[in-house]
Amino acid sequence: MSIIFEHMKASHLDELVALWNKELVESFPMRLRLLQQNTVEDRIWLQEGSWVAIEQGSRRVVGFIVAKIASKATEDFGIPRDLGWIQVLMVDRQHRSCGIGTALLRKAEEALRNAGAKHIMIGNDLNRRLFPGIPDHLQETKQWFEKRAYTFKEISYDLLNDYGDDFVVSLPDVHEATFRTASLSDREALTAFMHRCFPGTWDYQHRDYWEQGGTGREFVLLEREGSIIGFCRMNDSQSPLLAQNIYWAPLFEGELGGVGPLGIDESFRGHKYGISIVQAAIHYLLQRGVQHVVIDTTPYVDFYGKLGYRSWKSYARYDKVLN
Repeated sequence: MSIIFEHMKASHLDELVALWNKELVESFPMRLRLLQQNTVEDRIWLQEGSWVAIEQGSRRVVGFIVAKIASKATEDFGIPRDLGWIQVLMVDRQHRSCGIGTALLRKAEEALRNAGAKHIMIGNDLNRRLFPGIPDHLQETKQWFEKRAYTFKEISYDLLNDYGDDFVVSLPDVHEATFRTASLSDREALTAFMHRCFPGTWDYQHRDYWEQGGTGREFVLLEREGSIIGFCRMNDSQSPLLAQNIYWAPLFEGELGGVGPLGIDESFRGHKYGISIVQAAIHYLLQRGVQHVVIDTTPYVDFYGKLGYRSWKSYARYDKVLN
């Protein structure tokens, strides 16, 4: 068997979706829109480090890797330019143990190093990641990366709750504050709030939302005396970007929604605003016909358990320092 390697292009995406679903459709069903959004349309995608492995005779794609690198655009939000990511590495199970995965990883790491990366994370590539780490049940994959000098850091969880058609979550009463959904006219004020209270990744993600045509409907605002003091993101199938907590919607019968991230101005903490704004987001999602809700990438299983959420999927975070 002869394998050739080519730089990944948009024209490969249909084949990559087919390969992905051959391997992971039962737990993580891929859609073309999602893979396109999170790879070739991501401003931090590193094409020089993204490769496909092709069986020479049949021209069939049997593996691929996607690399990303921080940039001046992310550095402005405190995300250093020497940070790189391996978003995904996948090899057809019938072609494993032949060195294809090792070759793909070597090519990606070399490109990342040449682009200035000193630190590589597996997954967790900002708001257009596919996974926040390696799916925890993929034991062989974790061991494979450990043999290549990647170090385990922590576990994060996706949580799930299911709601019946007639289930109602009331909008909670909160101390001297009110909830509402945002609109396009809130863009300037919400951007200023995010920059002041949550500079960094959340600020970066929030600006990307508006740039992709967001109208504000994905945000619950907590206001006090007319000023924003908290926010919560909520997503559904009508959102302009497929967000992390609704990636795997094909697994569900009925509409899937997602909650998070959320944050409260530090000056106004201590009034149970955090749990209340989650309840508010759930309230609005149920009004939109959502029947299942995912809260993604959190360590706070017990906290959200108060609202009936249970662990659904888990991920192991890994990284590597380049020499």
